[in-house]
Amino acid sequence: MNEQTEENISVNEVGGRAYKLSRPFTYEDKEYKEIKFDFEKLTGDDIIACESEMYEVVGSSDVLTMMMKETHPGYQTVIAAKAASLHFRIIKAMPAKDFIRVTKMAQRFLLGME
Repeated sequence: MNEQTEENISVNEVGGRAYKLSRPFTYEDKEYKEIKFDFEKLTGDDIIACESEMYEVVGSSDVLTMMMKETHPGYQTVIAAKAASLHFRIIKAMPAKDFIRVTKMAQRFLLGME
């Protein structure tokens, strides 16, 4: 993790991590400044459900995408959203800088690097 990312992530007292956004953004009349992620709360059922939701994000179900889903930003988006108890459209609406950092957090979780 780079230094700038570490400054934006802090341990949440309840469990998980709080990610402070580089700038606030609004989605459906709600402003987001920080989002709490708890990847450890996810279950096998959540992971399987995320595979189905991924089709909605990426618009296809080709074999290559499914074989490499852990490295696909669409799947990472759905996993991050599930860990934050948010709809994946909220994650997609983030500023690009934050979207990239958040999806990389999900990727590290999926690859067992967290």
